[in-house]
Amino acid sequence: MKLEIHPQAKALIFDLDGTLSDSLPVHLDTWNKVCAHYHCHFDPEIMVEMTGAPTIDFARRVIAENNLKDVDPEEMVRMKQQSFWDSAYLLKPYPVVVDLVYKYYGILPMAVGTGASRRSALVQLGQLKLTSYFKAIVSADDVTIHKPEPHTFLKCAELMGVESTLCHVFEDGDLGLRAAKAAGMFVTDVRPWTLNGSLTDWH
Repeated sequence: MKLEIHPQAKALIFDLDGTLSDSLPVHLDTWNKVCAHYHCHFDPEIMVEMTGAPTIDFARRVIAENNLKDVDPEEMVRMKQQSFWDSAYLLKPYPVVVDLVYKYYGILPMAVGTGASRRSALVQLGQLKLTSYFKAIVSADDVTIHKPEPHTFLKCAELMGVESTLCHVFEDGDLGLRAAKAAGMFVTDVRPWTLNGSLTDWH
């Protein structure tokens, strides 16, 4: 299976976790480690519902669902992120998406628009040897309003100097797909079960 880009696209924007990086198993494992520390439960369904959201939002939900009193979400985030960074060597790319990056490098400007922190984004891209392919990286640290609002992707377009309506986003999360549509961009859902359908259904 190969991905296609919209014929009018002048720039490409990629989500990171679950799109460029097959990181969700590592995230799940590290969340389980964090919850073991706090003697609580991590519901894997959160990964499906909240992919694309900042880590702090995950922490707040875990705390609320487990009724964890006196737990600092910022401290939980620090523990989660450190565990994830320590496990970065386990990360693998999604070949079908990364092949598109290789194909259009030097032809179209490309950016990463992610709900991950900047350090997490750089750790992952470095591990996957992809950092140099992107003109811009917009992380959760670079915007104040996150997916499903369009700000992350609009910032990518701004940094690449390309009209937002001429950008094509590749995403795997419901929040990110909504954000791309809200930005008026072409969008492709790269989740495996969607790739069996038409890749030219841009919107």
